[in-house]
Amino acid sequence: MGRIGKEVAGQVLSFIGFIGVAVTTGIPMWRVTSFVGANIVTGQVIWDGLWMNCVMQSTGQMQCNLNESLQSLARDLQASRALVIISLIFGFIGILITFVGAKCTSSLKTDSSKAKVVIIGGCLIMVSALLVVIPVSWSAAITITDFQNPLTIGSQRRELGAAIYIGWGASAFLLIGGIILTTSCPPQKDVYGYPGYQPAPTYPYGGPVYGPVYAPSSSQPYTGTGTYLPSKPYAAPTGYSARQYL
Repeated sequence: MGRIGKEVAGQVLSFIGFIGVAVTTGIPMWRVTSFVGANIVTGQVIWDGLWMNCVMQSTGQMQCNLNESLQSLARDLQASRALVIISLIFGFIGILITFVGAKCTSSLKTDSSKAKVVIIGGCLIMVSALLVVIPVSWSAAITITDFQNPLTIGSQRRELGAAIYIGWGASAFLLIGGIILTTSCPPQKDVYGYPGYQPAPTYPYGGPVYGPVYAPSSSQPYTGTGTYLPSKPYAAPTGYSARQYL
């Protein structure tokens, strides 16, 4: 798979995870309580969420109330509100940055700059996955602990809602998408000159090339047989007598 294919796959997975986080944040199904009285007509299902609580009667009627006061929520749900909102912000910014630094776009000039931007976006997406898996797992742990507590009344025992499972799946999609984006295009260093300049051209070396040597023409023909000895013999100088200088 090429670089563009990896980027598209990471962006699609991240977008699916982002939608999952939005659904987890909005639906009031973090905890579900089923209560059935002496008569099946009195049965009801209670859904607890971050923003509202809903009660569904066995007759099919549903009534939802908004949680206007933050203090009315449990501590884990109070922290979950902040964490999932921050997760949505990080995920949105990360996905937007990856589109800016994609290879098929012309927002940035050099490939190394695009790769760095995509890696930053992938890191933000992975942080978004971490921010959503923490509150979902925390709420699930408290729900299971309360359910197994023998002192809890049967009508108040809560079970895991659909939002918990959607949150786990969304965090997995975000984590995988972020990993693909951060490993799809490692930045490359410029080989020559300053960033933005083309590297110097290289030419293959084929060895030395020898050409003909030109010399001035001579009147005498060249003979291959010759000697380095002088052609005219020189005799030893005659002796000088002292009388010539007296």
